[in-house]
Parts: sequence; structure tokens; C-alpha cells
Amino acid sequence: MAASAQERRTRILDVVREAGSIRVVELAERLGIPAVTVRRDVAALADDGRLERTHGSVALPGGAGGGQGRLIGMLVPTVGQYFDEVVAGASAAATAAGARVILGIAPYGADSDRAQVERLLESDVDGLLLTPNWTPGEGLVGSDWLGGLPVPAVLAERRAAPASPAARLDAVCSDHRHGVLLALRHFAGLGHTSVLLAARADTRTAHEVRAGYAAAVGQLGLAELPVVDVPSPAGPRSPGDDGDLAARIAEAARSGVRAVLVHNDQDAIQLPPLLRAHGLTVPEDMALISYDDVYAALSEPPLTAVAPPKRAVGSEALGLLLRRLSEGDTLPVHRTELLPTLKIRKSCGEPIA
Repeated sequence: MAASAQERRTRILDVVREAGSIRVVELAERLGIPAVTVRRDVAALADDGRLERTHGSVALPGGAGGGQGRLIGMLVPTVGQYFDEVVAGASAAATAAGARVILGIAPYGADSDRAQVERLLESDVDGLLLTPNWTPGEGLVGSDWLGGLPVPAVLAERRAAPASPAARLDAVCSDHRHGVLLALRHFAGLGHTSVLLAARADTRTAHEVRAGYAAAVGQLGLAELPVVDVPSPAGPRSPGDDGDLAARIAEAARSGVRAVLVHNDQDAIQLPPLLRAHGLTVPEDMALISYDDVYAALSEPPLTAVAPPKRAVGSEALGLLLRRLSEGDTLPVHRTELLPTLKIRKSCGEPIA
């Protein structure tokens, strides 16, 4: 499938950030995209103020990315999983631009977002990349203080409620609803007429995955099944929870369901051996797709997975923050959504008879 213009331009910006300055011909070779297409995308990015063109070469505005000497504070809810790649993307983009990222961690459920941001501000940061704790379905409730920050800020993998003070902040997010559509479309292409969703309910990603499931089954004409709730790792969790999840999937299998989408990798990876205890093998009896693609390739069998563009979210958010620092209020508020991809591995098997 050909990449969309948005995907190509995101890749172009990533390469330019890494290289600092690069000739258009070399850029086309590195990306494996026809030079005429790259020139058209570069022209569009230049018109939007995101690239500068000089004598056949391109660079980010302001020489080394417009971030020379900038100190950027970054708030995330966890490290070690999904947000490792978001942080890595932001850090790499900052280094290419001559800036530096310092990290603050406000764990899920700790109610420490504001305290961590205040600590980052005490380090005299020039701007902030923020992933505050978020209550699904309610936006950034209790976060009105985000509207009064003394430095520019960009939300990463978060979107403020439209009427909230934080709505004026730029935001860069993965389009998780599109990611779920990719998964269910793949299942439908293999002949499945119903797909079970097993998902958490504690984060924005979980909320978007559930909403995406409801939309996708209608769009694809699949049977909509009740969502199987997966316990949050931040809450009370008993040793039997994983077995209970496998039992619920086995119960659905007895009703004819042969495909399941699981959010996220941690729970999906544990399922194949647990399902074998119920006489079910993956993918012969149950096709399985994981959501997040952090560890999915390390499963046995390797799991087909929806891969949000985690690294690109961090890179794009950092680049947008540098633009905000450079252009101030003359830059319109941006709300950017990047599309996930589907990584096909062995856990979905062949088309069903």
C-alpha cells in the first residue's frame, strides 16, 4: 500500500531532523520515494514553514532545527513500555535540532502531574511535552492549570476537551480508531464475521480502542460483541485474572467466535499458553491481534499487531514545540493525528474455510 502524503512528509521531516541538512536527491534515495514526489512534498512543507530550501538542499527552519540550546521538559506516565519509543522519538529530534530533553514521570493514578511539571519548570525549561494522566471519556479533567503554563506546551498522545483551558495547546496523537479499523479489516479479509475485543478501560488509548471497535464493526458489517474487560495493571489484580480472560475468550469460541483483538501486548502475549488449557491453539482455533506492538514480535507465535507511530509522535511533538517557540502565537493551534500501521505476523493464520 502506498504511503499517504502525511506519512511521507512525516518521514521526510524525521530524516531532515537526523541529517540537519540534506540534498533532495539524497533524501529521495534514503526514503525510496521518487524524487518528483519528494520535491512536491518538500515544497508543501516549505510553504507550511516546516522546511527551508536552499540550492537543492533542505533543512529545518532556523538552521539546526531552530532548537539550538533549548531545554525541553517532557512529562510521561510511565517508562519501560509504550512511552519508551515516544520519549526516544522526541529525544532524537531534540538532539538533531540542538536541543535537549529532560524527563519527568507521573505514574498512572498518582495524581502528580502538576507537581512533576512544576519540577520541570524549576529547571528553566523553554517548553514542555506533556502526557498527563487522562480519564477516558472526560478529557483532561482537573487539569485547568494546563491553560496557565508559563512556557509553550504540546500534548503528546492526549487531546484536551474542546471547552477546557487546555484546548489552546497543540497536540500530536496516534489515531487509534484507525488502528482498530486496520485490525478488524484484516480479520474480515480472512473471512471472520465476528471479532471479540478484550481491552482495558484506564487510558486514552483504551478509550479510543473501544470507540474504534464500535465504529469499525458497523463499518465492516461485523457482529458487535460485548467487550471483555481487561484489568488495569495499576489497579488490584489477582493471579487468576489472566486465566479469567482466557476463559472468557474460550467461552466466545464455543459460540463460534474465532478472532480476538487484545489491548495490549502484555495481556495478548500471555494468552496462547492459557488458551491451550482450554483446547484452543493460536492461530488454528483462534486468530489473535495485539494492540500496541511493543513486545508482540517476541511472542510464540509472533503476534500480528497494530503499531501506533510511537516514535513519530514524539518526534512530531518535539518539532511542533520548536515551531511554537520560534513562531509564537502567529502559528495556528495544531491538532495532528498520525496513523498506525498493521504488522502482519503468524498469529492470524490463513483465511478460514
